[in-house]
Amino acid sequence: MSFYHLLQIRAEALLAAGSHVIILGDLNTAYRRIDHCDAVNLECFEEDPGRKWMDGLLNNLECQAGSHMGPFIDTYRYFQPQQEGAFTCWSVVNGARHLNYGCRLDYILGDRSLVMDTFQASFLLPEIMGSDHCPVGAVLNVSSVPAKHCPPLCTRFFPEFAGTQLKILRFLVPLEHKPVLEQSALQLSNQTQVQKQQNKSCVRSTRPRLSQASSRRGQKNMTSYFRPSSNHPQTSSDLKLPTLPLVGTLMTTKTPEEEEIAKVVEVEIKASGAKEEKEALTSFWKSVLAGPLPMPLCRGHREPCVMRTVKKPGPNLGRRFYMCARPQGPPSDPSSRCNFFQWTRPS
Repeated sequence: MSFYHLLQIRAEALLAAGSHVIILGDLNTAYRRIDHCDAVNLECFEEDPGRKWMDGLLNNLECQAGSHMGPFIDTYRYFQPQQEGAFTCWSVVNGARHLNYGCRLDYILGDRSLVMDTFQASFLLPEIMGSDHCPVGAVLNVSSVPAKHCPPLCTRFFPEFAGTQLKILRFLVPLEHKPVLEQSALQLSNQTQVQKQQNKSCVRSTRPRLSQASSRRGQKNMTSYFRPSSNHPQTSSDLKLPTLPLVGTLMTTKTPEEEEIAKVVEVEIKASGAKEEKEALTSFWKSVLAGPLPMPLCRGHREPCVMRTVKKPGPNLGRRFYMCARPQGPPSDPSSRCNFFQWTRPS
């Protein structure tokens, strides 16, 4: 509201000085009910402070005689007074632009004489994407006349735009160094260097040296860290195991056909074992990495929902919920989002 009042004071001051004024941009207020998609469900629509301010700023051509008439005209409603669905802003999160469920927040306002004498059209460009707002435009029947002098508020008079481009050296101001400070800083740097050398020599002297035998051994094997337990008696290398008497040996020779059959059987056994192991691993990882749960279906369209997270501060901040995936639109439109809602986890 402070910005609104300052804007009005400046615009009326320019009008009083004899200039024409155009106010163009996002005023962040939907002025009339026709400019809002859901004005029916908003309580005290006309009592909003922003709309009250626009009542005093704008000149309503349909007002009766004797009512307050502001100095400016909403150019779009001047040419399109009854056009419905003329919106310039939509919610990107809800996908409301797909069904044109938004509001008109962007205006081109002009003083009364300028609009009636020179404006030929005022329009919206909702087909131009790239933002949650769309551009607005107007056509004026005027000829450009160069001014003799630039206005005092021209940007060329701003310090950041005056002259050539500023260099980074302009922001680096040299400091005045005194001889005493320089000498003390030099002594401090010499002391720190001496201290660093002493610390290095201490580290070198305290570091244990490896013996020649240990250096020759190189990297140890992993088995060298596993020693046999002292509870089990160690077997001596001189201990010989008793040998059983040799009763006899019977060597049987296989035919080439039998050897071929044995090889085939061995390959099949290995293949079946590998297959069973693969199936066991697959089932295990499927049980561990089951993936996300399937989305529930909304009751209005029987379609998969989308998951959202509560961002509003409160007891439910951070909780996730399911809602209809369709874009937001008028409640009377069956193709718009239904009112399905479900928490992902019960509280």
